[in-house]
Amino acid sequence: MRKYLAEFVGTFFLVLTVGVAVIKIAPFAPFAIGGVLMVMIYAGGHVSGAHFNPAVTLAALVRGAISGIDAAAYMAAQLAAGLLAAVVARFVAGAPGTPALSLSGRALVVALVAETLFTFALAYVVLNVATSKDNTDNSFYGLAIGGTVMVGAVTVGGLSGGVFNPAVALGGSVLGLFAWSLIWVYLLAAVLGGTAAGGLFLYLNPDDRPGAKRAKSATSTRAPGGANLARPVPTQP
Repeated sequence: MRKYLAEFVGTFFLVLTVGVAVIKIAPFAPFAIGGVLMVMIYAGGHVSGAHFNPAVTLAALVRGAISGIDAAAYMAAQLAAGLLAAVVARFVAGAPGTPALSLSGRALVVALVAETLFTFALAYVVLNVATSKDNTDNSFYGLAIGGTVMVGAVTVGGLSGGVFNPAVALGGSVLGLFAWSLIWVYLLAAVLGGTAAGGLFLYLNPDDRPGAKRAKSATSTRAPGGANLARPVPTQP
C-alpha cells in the first residue's frame, strides 16, 4: 500500500501543477511541470520507484522491473490521482479561459507522432537513469527525468499539448484543457512509447534482462531513492 500511496501523491502534484499552470497561462509552465516532477521523484523514489505515469509503468513492466499486479495497481493509483488533481485544480484556478485543444487531419497525426516520440524519450530516460545496473545509486535521476518532460513540453507542447502521460491526459480532459475526442491519441502514444522504450532498453542492456548474470560480482541496482527495480522480484519495493 505504501508504494501505491506514493504513486498517488506524486502523480497528484504533477497533474495539479499542469492544470493550474496551464489554466493560469503561467509563462514558465514547462519549467514548473518539469520541476515538480523532479522533486516528487526525489521525494517518492525510495518508496515506489516514482513512476507517476502509466506509460513509465508499462515500460517498467516490459523491462521486467515490476510485476503485472503491481503495474495494474500503480496505473490505478496514477489515474485516480489525475482525476482528483483535476477537481482540485478546477477549484483553485477556475475554468480554462481558452477552448479545449482539439485537432484533426494532419495536426492530429503530428500530435500522435510527437506524443509517441516524447513518451518514448521519457520512459527510455527513466529506465536508463533509474533502473540500469550501470547507474547504481546515481544522484541525477530526478533532474534527468524532470528535464526530459520540460524539454518535451517546450518542444511540442504547442503541437500536441505536451502530455506524455495518460494520467495528465485524463486530468486535462476533465478540466477541459483537451477535447475528449483526443484521449485515444494520448493513450495510444503511451502504449507505443512505453512498450518501445522497454523493448529497446532490454536490447541495448542485455545484462539487465530479468535473470541475466554478469561476469562480475552480482550487484543490486537501485532506482530513484533506492527502490530495487533492476533485479526481478514479485513486487516492487
